Amino acid sequence: MNANRQRAGVAFGLLAYGIWGFFPLYFRQLAQISPMDVLSNRAVWACVFVGLLLTLRRQWHNVAAVCRSWRQLLMLTIAALLIGSNWLVFLWAVANQQVVASSLGYFLTPLVNVLLGLLVLKEKLNRLEWLSVALALVAMANEIVAIGSLPWISLILAGTFGTYGLVRKQLPVDALSGLWLETVAMLPVCALYAWWQAANGHPVFTGRDLATTCLLIGAGALTALPLLAFAAAARRLDLATVGMLMYINPTLQFVTAIWLFGEPLRSAQLFSFGLIWLGLLVFSASAWSRYRRHPGRSTPEPAPVCSRPS
Repeated sequence: MNANRQRAGVAFGLLAYGIWGFFPLYFRQLAQISPMDVLSNRAVWACVFVGLLLTLRRQWHNVAAVCRSWRQLLMLTIAALLIGSNWLVFLWAVANQQVVASSLGYFLTPLVNVLLGLLVLKEKLNRLEWLSVALALVAMANEIVAIGSLPWISLILAGTFGTYGLVRKQLPVDALSGLWLETVAMLPVCALYAWWQAANGHPVFTGRDLATTCLLIGAGALTALPLLAFAAAARRLDLATVGMLMYINPTLQFVTAIWLFGEPLRSAQLFSFGLIWLGLLVFSASAWSRYRRHPGRSTPEPAPVCSRPS
């Protein structure tokens, strides 16, 4: 039974991270549309789709429980602003042939999480974790020198995603209810944007061909489905295995950018990736060592932190 549970967990994890990893392929089909238009449609249809799931699973009582706490609603609104910003920058990166930069941002995220734990949660780092953070900082310094400016796409994606994870980590809200409330919190901004665009003669939610409309509706479902698969994987797997699986997403994005989209990879940029990969290897070795010392520790159902990377 335990072996079957492990295999099912790995299958769910591969499904979740596989879907996220191929997000650039999906959203490249919408590259002709403004990223903010795509974000607005994605938020609306994700809200509708998750609402249907909550109805089918009879879990609206979880949403009602969250709505009774102003603190939780405020924290989820902050989380919505963070993940909405993350989505918007990712969509811009896909539309502007910057998927290599976005993959670097998601590779950086675990190391940003370590740094946030140090600065905000006052967690103590061991020598390997300090080394992994140092390697990430050197990689960013190399990027700044190589391109002559801040690698803002990578930094914004890693920063918003890492901070989003920090916020959601402190909220005892299940993944599905949290996602629905986050998309609801995005709707006023999307509505204001749609009203502004309509006043300038540009409809945000209508006036497109059937194929494009289906892709926009599908983006809502794609936001929720891998999250559910990830939650199922996390309930069945230990922390170390989940930690290893999370690198699938940025790896697939990187491969997609280089081999399918033909994005250039400068030698200096490759050196930065090498430093990040080395830092992740060191970080993973530290995490595995900690897990070996506490082998009974398992992963609870998480907030959608490393689950929803774009």
